[in-house]
Amino acid sequence: MCPSKKPNLKFLNYCVYVISLGGFLFGYDTGVINGALAFMSRPDQLNLNPSLQGVVSSSLVIGACIGALGCGKIADQVGRKKTLRLIAIIFTISTFLCALAINFWFMVIFRFILGIAVGAASSLSPMYLAEISPDNLRSANVNKNAIFIVLGQLSAFVVNAILGNIWGDWGPIWRIMVLSAAIPSVILWIYSFRISGSPQWLLFKRRVNKARQLFRRLGFSNTKQFVISGTETIDESDDQEFSWSVALKNKKLLYLLTTGIVIALIQQISGVNTVMYYGTILLENVGMGAGGSLYANVLIGVVSVIASIFGTRTIEKVNHHKMLVIGLIGNVVFLALLGLIMKTTMFSQTITNVLVLIALTLFLANHQGIVSPVTWLLLAEMFPGKVKAQFMSVATATTWITNFIISLIYPQLIALLGTAIVFFVFALTNGFSILLSIIFVNGRKMKKAYENAEV
Repeated sequence: MCPSKKPNLKFLNYCVYVISLGGFLFGYDTGVINGALAFMSRPDQLNLNPSLQGVVSSSLVIGACIGALGCGKIADQVGRKKTLRLIAIIFTISTFLCALAINFWFMVIFRFILGIAVGAASSLSPMYLAEISPDNLRSANVNKNAIFIVLGQLSAFVVNAILGNIWGDWGPIWRIMVLSAAIPSVILWIYSFRISGSPQWLLFKRRVNKARQLFRRLGFSNTKQFVISGTETIDESDDQEFSWSVALKNKKLLYLLTTGIVIALIQQISGVNTVMYYGTILLENVGMGAGGSLYANVLIGVVSVIASIFGTRTIEKVNHHKMLVIGLIGNVVFLALLGLIMKTTMFSQTITNVLVLIALTLFLANHQGIVSPVTWLLLAEMFPGKVKAQFMSVATATTWITNFIISLIYPQLIALLGTAIVFFVFALTNGFSILLSIIFVNGRKMKKAYENAEV
């Protein structure tokens, strides 16, 4: 028995890391705009004012809403593996188009297309990982996707810092920053041909023998029992297409969907993506130079990666709801501290810069190490199999719709209220998220609804 388990785990690990490249691209493409935006905004480039910067950033996000919503249906029809390959192709083509954009409107259109791939990947990757993973490895494997998101952001920050500081005087350097994202997307497409499909999807398609083979190859310990339990849920009604009208009449499914939407909302109203998208511009506004801001982002990214690695390991062992509340409390504290530092005039500019960097780093480390992985883990595990892809699409689309609204208005909020007040506002939204978490995210109730929902 022991020799047969090793190749199973090797194959499973290969699949996990390839699928997690979808999370890496999610992080890279949302992080690369952080450094590139300041360069493409120059008068001799795309000449973007704060309002146009908001549109460029948010165009990817609105595309992600559509990608997340449409991904579930496509993944149910053609399978998880083929959908992932399609996402890699869209990533690659749209990245080249963004790098070649000649004006503001072309950039908006091409980033919208790129956003479709980002949104689809953000929805598909955690769900796909959950479906190919045995119970004892599921949380760890889904969490790898969360780590890869932060690794993608860090990689983008490093590339931006190197290119911006060495060739920052060359106007089109932002095009190279953007184009660098094509490398991981091509790698994803090439390596995706050898990964496993989803055995759970095969069960829903009544391809039981193929599902049994995949369960065995992926290291599931009780393949026979898993296939039996899966096929027992298949009846004549399973031949019908997924129906929202039927699903929404089921009170337990409706509760799970509502809770999923709330979890997705909690993740985004934290304000974390304003730092991801506008971090360089934010640090320049508080007094750091362009080069120093780029390097500061790298430091923030490194701390976030370390926090995500340790945070995800902790999350696997403790109550997810408690960790979510703890993480949100941390967000409130660090954002309020950030606002106070920016509001005070007690310190010199140099000390203020250092304190702002420390507070930003603590906020991102807390969010990326606790809040973000907990929310993605909950979303990946909380929906029953037959409705998982569709419900996951709605929840993920909620994150992107909220993200779109915040990233669109953030530059105007900064101009209207000032940076310090905006961070106080985000401290309040995190406080509101604590209340939502206490009311809706009940682990015992969610588990009962999952087990008793008739799908």
